[in-house]
Parts: sequence; C-alpha cells; structure tokens
Amino acid sequence: MRRFLLLLVFSCFFITFISSSFVPAPAIAKEYKVAWSIYVGWMPWPYAAESGILKKWADKYGVSIKLIQADYIPTIEAFVAGQADACVMTNMEALDMPAANGMETVAVIVGDFSNGNDGILLRKGSSVAALKGKKINLVELSVSHYLLVRALEMNGMKEKDVRVVNTSDSDIIPVFQSNPDMDCIVTWNPLLLEGMLLPGVTNVYDSSKIPGEIIDMLVFNGKVIKENPNVVRAVVGAWYEVMSLLARRSTRKEVVKSMASMANCTEKQFEKQLETTFLYTAAKDAAEFTRGETLKKTMDTVRHFCFDHKLLGENTKSVDAIGVRFPDKSVLGNKKNATLIFDDTFMEEYAQGKISLK
Repeated sequence: MRRFLLLLVFSCFFITFISSSFVPAPAIAKEYKVAWSIYVGWMPWPYAAESGILKKWADKYGVSIKLIQADYIPTIEAFVAGQADACVMTNMEALDMPAANGMETVAVIVGDFSNGNDGILLRKGSSVAALKGKKINLVELSVSHYLLVRALEMNGMKEKDVRVVNTSDSDIIPVFQSNPDMDCIVTWNPLLLEGMLLPGVTNVYDSSKIPGEIIDMLVFNGKVIKENPNVVRAVVGAWYEVMSLLARRSTRKEVVKSMASMANCTEKQFEKQLETTFLYTAAKDAAEFTRGETLKKTMDTVRHFCFDHKLLGENTKSVDAIGVRFPDKSVLGNKKNATLIFDDTFMEEYAQGKISLK
C-alpha cells in the first residue's frame, strides 16, 4: 500500500513537472507597420511617433504600431507586397498600384489635397499654351504626369501636343539647374520651390487649378481592418491629435519646427509648403469631403487617366474593370471588383468623440 502511495505521489509530481515544462509561451502581439515617406502632408506621422502621441493612442487601443520610412514608390511596393499594413499615398497611386493589383485598399484618412504643391515650371514662356511642341521632363505616370494632362486639357490641348521625357525625382532639379536648354519640368514640393528660384523660370500651372484632385491619404489593407479595427482607431486618434496641435496657435510653431527638421528643411521652407497644402485638420471636414460628390467626379477623371496610360494593367480592357467604392456604397466601375474603398467610418467616429483617450 505504501509503495502504491509513493508511486502515486511520484506520478502526480512527474505529471505536474512535465505539464509546467510545456506551458506555451504567451502569444506575442502583432506589430502593425505603417509605411511613410517624406512629404509635407505626411510629416505628422513621424512627429506623432517622436512625440509619443502614436504610442499613447496605440496603448489605449491595445495595439503595437511601428512606422517604417522609405522613398515614396518603395513604400507603396512594400504595402502591395504585404510588408506593411498601411501606407501613405495619393488617390491615384492607391488606384493604380494596390487596388489594381487586387488588394482591398481602404482610405481611412483623407489628410489633405495639393493646393499648389505640384506645378509646371517653364523657361521661355509664361503660359500653358507655350508648352506646345516642347519636351516636358517629369516622373512619368506619376501625379506630375496627371497634372500635365489636366493642364493641357483645360487649355485646349492634348498630350500628343508635347513630348514627355521620363526623369527621376532625384535628377530633375539638378539637371534643370545645370542644363539651360531644358525648357520645362513638372514636379512637386519641395523640388518645385527650389526650381522656382532659378532665373527666368515661370510657374505656368499648379495644382491649385484642380483643387481636391491630388489627394494625400492613409490607406489600410482591408484584411487588417477586419482583423483588428482598433489599429485604425489608434492611428486616427494620433493623427487628429497632431492636427489639433497644428491648428492651435500656441503649439503650432513647436510642431512645425520639429516636422521641418525631420523633413530636412527650415521652418520657413516648411511653412511655405504648408501654404500650398489644404490640410483637413478637422475630422468632420475630412469625412464630409470623403462623402461629397466632388470626390466621385475626381476619381472618375483619375481612373480614366490611369486606364488611358495602362496603369490599371496591360491587359485591362475597360476603365470599369476596377471598382471604386464610396461611403454611400455607390461604385464607379465593377461593383464585384471594388478594390479601392473610401471609408469615412473612422474619421466620423473621431468627429463624434467615439475615438478618444477617455
């Protein structure tokens, strides 16, 4: 009997030891990655991270968020490849890159639109009409290309009336500075401001002529939103806290100084860029713009540009192949393939006080 009891005690001890030895480690929370690149309208993101605002909101909603920085197109490529959960980009790139590749691409923050940040600089001329027959240096198939086409259309010309020369954004200003025979470039800030300082150069057309068409956004992979919508609430909360600091006179200077430093420019230069950026500092205004009819008209123009330039895929037979869905559930194009989605949900939640630190 004693031997049996000893055996029983030993067995219980052994089972307890074995069980405790193989207790699974606690699950490590997923770290959500937000990709960004240096541009005036996106500098609130590194400020939110450096100031601790982003972590404060992430902690509130029980998520872990990491910002990853790279050049513009590589950040979008990382997003398309699934290496980032969210990414800053324009409405055009959102359509012709992730959405065109079949990814459910959801615009959760409409941050601003270019209101003069993109422009056409011309030597030996002072109007869009003077562009006829000239070589135009720009980043081909970018928003600069889109701006050029819109400028030509609004002045009774077509793209065939000029010759587009593909030039990288890193080369465009140095070459324009060193080659007086280069007549025209199309670019964006801060390169645009740099080019405007050259003698004999005129800004003949800029994005203020097409307000609300070149939109800067934060988009999420739709799968991530379904998996954990709180990560969106965290970034939306952080974004609008920074917006409130920018909108407040007592805190604006400190925020601008910090963002200018991170953008490698002076406060004066950064303020100059902000002047040509229409920031939606209030979530309510951003949500209303996202619900508006103007956005639908803009996206119709954008999708036709993308289709005409084969940005929706070489084998895409119709501009309607890819759908663009709006908050009222209306769709431009294919309703069964609506991969670009404008969602006002989280902006509206913030506007109504449903996203908060309380």
